[in-house]
Amino acid sequence: MWIVQYALARRYTIGVLAILILLFGLQSARRMPTDILPEVGIPSVNLIWTYAGLPAAEMAAKLTSFSEISVLNNVDDLKEVRSESLNGIGIVRADFQPGVNLERALAQMTAVSQTILRRMPPGTSPPLVVRNNVSSTPVLQLVLSSDSMSEAQLYDYARLQLRSQIQSIPGIRMSLPYGGAARQIMVDLDPDALQTYGLTPQDVTGALERGSPTLPSGNIREGAREMQISLETSPESAAGFLDLPIAGRGGNVIYVRDVASVRDGGALQTNIARMDGAGAVSVALIKMGGASAVEIVRQVRERLPEIVASAPPGTRIEPIFDQSVFVDNAIGSIRHEALLVGLLVAAVVLVFVGSWRSSLIVLSAIPLALLASVTALYLLGYTFNVMTLGGLALAIGILVDNAVVDVENTNRHIAMGKDVRSAILDSAGEVVFPEFVSTVSICIVLTPILLMTGLSAWVFTPLALAVIFAMLASFLLSRTLIPVLCYLLLPADIRSREQPRWAAERWLLALHHRMEHALERLRERHHALLYRLGHHGGVLALAA
Repeated sequence: MWIVQYALARRYTIGVLAILILLFGLQSARRMPTDILPEVGIPSVNLIWTYAGLPAAEMAAKLTSFSEISVLNNVDDLKEVRSESLNGIGIVRADFQPGVNLERALAQMTAVSQTILRRMPPGTSPPLVVRNNVSSTPVLQLVLSSDSMSEAQLYDYARLQLRSQIQSIPGIRMSLPYGGAARQIMVDLDPDALQTYGLTPQDVTGALERGSPTLPSGNIREGAREMQISLETSPESAAGFLDLPIAGRGGNVIYVRDVASVRDGGALQTNIARMDGAGAVSVALIKMGGASAVEIVRQVRERLPEIVASAPPGTRIEPIFDQSVFVDNAIGSIRHEALLVGLLVAAVVLVFVGSWRSSLIVLSAIPLALLASVTALYLLGYTFNVMTLGGLALAIGILVDNAVVDVENTNRHIAMGKDVRSAILDSAGEVVFPEFVSTVSICIVLTPILLMTGLSAWVFTPLALAVIFAMLASFLLSRTLIPVLCYLLLPADIRSREQPRWAAERWLLALHHRMEHALERLRERHHALLYRLGHHGGVLALAA
């Protein structure tokens, strides 16, 4: 009751608060990331070991199993640890307890992997420690093709240059290129020549390692100038490796060209990509958890012309898969349904209330309550997705209940001869408890969703929160803004009912009277039917 008195005494303050809700809600809606589903923040870290050429059984025996045991013994707050071994790849996945500090978990996983690295077989590469996020999904796929570059060159361009240009966009990660081949300098040994000179492949390997060092060699100072000198003997082309010395035999130097041929090639290609029948390279752009898929795709498409202009001549970069299209369609469909629901609610309220002013009072609760809910969701870090928008759409029809009860009860008190202020206060005192109970009841129905755990909690909690926040905002608006609007608009509404000036008002009032008359006849017939059923001997006998 006191809050209604305060609202009527501070009408301008309530108006300013309503405007602030409108502005903050619109700003929050503009800034909220947009995605198809809510972010799933299950804490999980992957430890990825690589050892080229090692069979899956050996990976499991010598790398993966030992790594899994080390993680179990040295990492805190673990929920589950499992591993998988493939040819040349071992993956250890550690799932952590809900609410764990993921940065601390990443640090522990990194420390364990570096500690056990010396226990691994010689030649084992340091492992890759990455956060496993279910919400990190591909949002755009790019295909690179060129008239002037080979597939190996396309692979290098995508891995080295395109990656640096793309990953400056916040919230995005680029996968390794698919198709093409990683560039390698291939040394093809001649077994007969090696046997003739009494050399082994290890001798050639040593010559290649010794022949391409980059070493600091000191400084030269000349007056006020000082220059740093370095020893640079790395070959500038594949042909330069042919002149590297291997060993001396009988006073003669044996070079690489004597026992091998060198070519600029690539690693063994295990996948292939084609664009219009020509060799191509494909890369997937992956959004990080919590980022907006729509915003990421928009920024990438805006930057593509600049990237193509800086690429080697003849290079083409074309998007072939765009998840933002599906996101926009899904979100647009829900927005369309929500708008349709809002229009239907407005039409029903207009017909049954019988006045555009009273309808305006009632319908003002819908956008403000929805925007208040959007602001709360934004502050909690949620995104626009099918679940949050579904919750908002679900709440639209419920949001007008409190306002309808307030306006109708206030009109009833005014019809009893009370002035507008007294009618508003008396009406508010009568309906505050029923409205509060109905609001709390709806919130309680949704509370079990907030107690869920696991994947279901991440998916359905935004829907429940969207409805709960909207309902709470609707109740507060019914105690503050609705009384103020009733105070300002109902006097004119009463005059227009007594003497409607416009044809639309007369038509709407006549339609309202006809609807009331029809509902009254339906109520009378219902009561008559109940009376007959209660006093008919056959019905009483059947019930007995």
